[in-house]
Amino acid sequence: MVVATIAATTSQEALDALLSDVMPSQGCWSDEHYLWLTDHTRRLVEFTDGRVEVLPMPTERHQILLLFLYRLLYAHVHESPRDGVVVTSGLRMRVREGKFREPDLLLLRDRTDSRRRDRFWLGADLVMEIVSPDDPSRDLVVKRADYAEAAIPEYWIVDPRIETVTVLRLVADTCVEHGVFARGDVATSSLLDGVAVDVTALFDAEG
Repeated sequence: MVVATIAATTSQEALDALLSDVMPSQGCWSDEHYLWLTDHTRRLVEFTDGRVEVLPMPTERHQILLLFLYRLLYAHVHESPRDGVVVTSGLRMRVREGKFREPDLLLLRDRTDSRRRDRFWLGADLVMEIVSPDDPSRDLVVKRADYAEAAIPEYWIVDPRIETVTVLRLVADTCVEHGVFARGDVATSSLLDGVAVDVTALFDAEG
């Protein structure tokens, strides 16, 4: 195994080269290989059926949006009688055996939920992703299917490019639109009573 911590600036190409002699080739990774790698790097890395993908480092804009939403949801879960928990990216979530994601934000309504684990979660009640400009389809299409597969009841897609918030809810095994919210709108949750996000305030946030 590689013993050095992999730098935050490591690109996908450099990571592939670094690991080529000591880790499985793409398509041959196991869950434990992936978990070991993500224990030893500061990069966000996701895993699907034997293949790993290094995600882009977040921008300041991304982090400001994420923290705005985190503060709002943190206040909500701690006002709830069940006292939930909300965390930001860096925590792994297993979609199923052979597939892990690292959502920008994860929420459980009950902090005693059995899906809550220290090393990685086994699911969530709500996840959020802020669309990455390098590959918007990752959040808009791929992860929409991933989170439906994981039976996540609600998925929010925050798109800074067009300044919209899309709230999806799970119906049977498919994510359907609860609403698409733009400037001047208030984005609401179908799952969490009282959660409302002023879309204008979100995209005007300065940290």
